[in-house]
Amino acid sequence: MTASPDDPAPTGEPEALPDIVLLEGPRARIRELGTLLRVGRDFIRGFRALHFVGPCVTIFGSARLKDDHPAYAQARALGAAMARLGFTVMTGGGPGVMEAANRGARDAGGPSVGCNIELPFEQSHNPYLDRWVTCRYFFVRKVLLFKYSYAFIALPGGLGTLDELTEALTLIQTGKIRQFPVVLMDQSYWAPFTEMLHTMVSAGTISMSDLDLMLVTDSVDEAVAHIERHAIQGFGLTPARPSPSRWLGEKALAIVRRAARAGDAP
Repeated sequence: MTASPDDPAPTGEPEALPDIVLLEGPRARIRELGTLLRVGRDFIRGFRALHFVGPCVTIFGSARLKDDHPAYAQARALGAAMARLGFTVMTGGGPGVMEAANRGARDAGGPSVGCNIELPFEQSHNPYLDRWVTCRYFFVRKVLLFKYSYAFIALPGGLGTLDELTEALTLIQTGKIRQFPVVLMDQSYWAPFTEMLHTMVSAGTISMSDLDLMLVTDSVDEAVAHIERHAIQGFGLTPARPSPSRWLGEKALAIVRRAARAGDAP
C-alpha cells in the first residue's frame, strides 16, 4: 500500500528539513507550493541584490584552503587582475579561495560580490564582499553564479568546485549560455580532469570543439590575456553606468575602497 501525497505526515516523527525533502517525491500539495514559494523567494532576492553588479567573472575554488596555500595567493592575484580589467569579481562568498578572489578585487579597488549558501554547518560570508546574497538552494546559487558572468575561473577545489566547473562546460556545450571562456588554474591539479575530457573526445562522447575556449594554465598573466581576448573583445564589453530605480528600492553597488596598507599586497 502506498501513501497518498496529500496524507499528513505520521505524528511523532520529526519532519525533514525542506532542503532534504525537495527530491523525496510527491508530497501534500500545500507543501509543494511552499517549496515553490521558497525557491521563488531565493531567486527574487538574488536577482534584486545582483541586478546592478555589472559584467562579472566568477571564480570557483575550495573553501578549505588557508591563506598560506599557493592557490590562495593565486586567487587573490586573479581577483585583482579581473577588477583591473573592469569586471566585478563574483564567488560563492565563502572562505578559502573564494575569500582570496574577493580580497584581490578589494585590493584593486574593484567591486566584489558573493553568492553564499545555507549549510548544516555554518558558512558565513567572507569580509571582502561589497554585496552578497545567501541562498537556500544550491541550484539557485548556481543560476546566480552563471547569470551575471562572462568568464569562469576554477582553482583547486573539491566536489563543489567540480560541480560548478562541469555545469559551466555543460551549459556552453549545449548552447544554454554563450561560449564564455573557462580557465583552469594549476595544470598539475587539473591533469586528471583534462585527461578524462580527452578520453571523452577519443570515445566520441564530446567533441574537441567543446574544449576550444578552455585554457589550463599556471600563469595569471596568461589567464588574464585569455579572458581579455575572449570575453572583453569577444563580446564587445564596454563600461556602463547602472540606473537603479528608487521606486523599486534599488541601489547601485556600493564599492568599499580602502588604501593599501603595508604588507597587505598579494
